Amino acid sequence: MAIKVGITGGIGSGKSVVSRLLGIMGIPVYISDIEAKRITNTDEVIRRELCALVGEEVFQDGELNRPLLAAYMFGYPERTKEVNGIIHPQVKNDFRQWAGRLSSKPLVGMESAILIESGFRDEVDVLVMVYAPLDIRVERAMRRDGSSRDLVMKRIEAQMSDEVKRSQADFVIVNDDETPLIPQVLELISLLSKNNHYLCSAKNN
Repeated sequence: MAIKVGITGGIGSGKSVVSRLLGIMGIPVYISDIEAKRITNTDEVIRRELCALVGEEVFQDGELNRPLLAAYMFGYPERTKEVNGIIHPQVKNDFRQWAGRLSSKPLVGMESAILIESGFRDEVDVLVMVYAPLDIRVERAMRRDGSSRDLVMKRIEAQMSDEVKRSQADFVIVNDDETPLIPQVLELISLLSKNNHYLCSAKNN
């Protein structure tokens, strides 16, 4: 049975870089954001329930009308909770099936910015947080998305704080453009390879 490694971190932390490194090292990683988009467009249960909740126009030409859905949820936490309650269970089921097909692998990963918030913590055996200082995160997100500093800060403030994520993490990878990433990823893999059951409290490393 594969050890399931959750990879999380805020906007601009570099969790996707860590996921790519794991992939290069032969560890498959389920990218929740990509898979959730695929599932939302193809899963009949999600389509039916979102149409019932928001209206038929929430899908256009077979694709999710993301601006409309975002507008529907904006400023209404209860609506966001309802939408997540439709999508997240299907993503969770898809991840379980994906991990099941790879059960012969020693390690598999799941990358999600909202892994804790979306209730996926119990789906993984080990939680890894990718951490970067706030100013670096903001600069990275501005470059990547072409967004203003104010918009990036609003997105960051809407996410769970780094402090809360760090308190729940079993292992922290620092991605501050100074600390080498590859040795930290290798350390994580070595640690998990030596402990093929739910391990340790490595969060203080």
